[in-house]
Amino acid sequence: MIGNNWDSLLSEEYKKEYFLKMIDFLNKEYKNKTIYPKKNEIFNAFRYTSFDNIKVVIIGQDPYHGPNQAEGLSFSVSNSVLKPPSLQNIFKELESDLGIPFPEANSLKPWANEGVLLLNSVLTVEEHSPASHKNIGWETFTDNVIKKINEKKEPVVFILWGAFARSKKELITNPKHLIIESAHPSPFSARNGFFGSKPFSKTNEFLRKNNIKEIDWRIEK
Repeated sequence: MIGNNWDSLLSEEYKKEYFLKMIDFLNKEYKNKTIYPKKNEIFNAFRYTSFDNIKVVIIGQDPYHGPNQAEGLSFSVSNSVLKPPSLQNIFKELESDLGIPFPEANSLKPWANEGVLLLNSVLTVEEHSPASHKNIGWETFTDNVIKKINEKKEPVVFILWGAFARSKKELITNPKHLIIESAHPSPFSARNGFFGSKPFSKTNEFLRKNNIKEIDWRIEK
């Protein structure tokens, strides 16, 4: 389904009743409605960042619901559309934190290739209908993914932006890992603790202390 070591790790998950029901539901949804991301991009976060390569996890809620936006990575949109406000604020904080110039590109695929798992809790959405695929089974699936990452022997940084992402903190119990949490980068909350939180430098400092290669946070390389 994914094409790397995630498939063996999640093989039992794929057989569970909730997952099979969800896939059946999604097949009908894609046939009858406009659903994002494209069907072959649903699991992109896992394709770009294999389990063995995970250094960082950034948890989002559900995909962008406008045309040509979602590409299967949390907070990321394709380079063919305008930057959503939350992504603009992420890039502003990146520039403030590390001095990396505000990128022209939108896609966070370079981060995924560096070992940043860009994981939405819900992996699909109906066009123009945010949270439309809430409670169809994705939360069970992605919570179990987080639990598996929590079991990793190597230290991992979990970046939790906003109340929803922070609710996943109870799944992260391994003391080896680092949790970085703040307000959401949305314009409604960014000035209440997201700006100035320095998640990118804090992540690299932790990785460096644990003799793990730092993340190159540049989008345009």
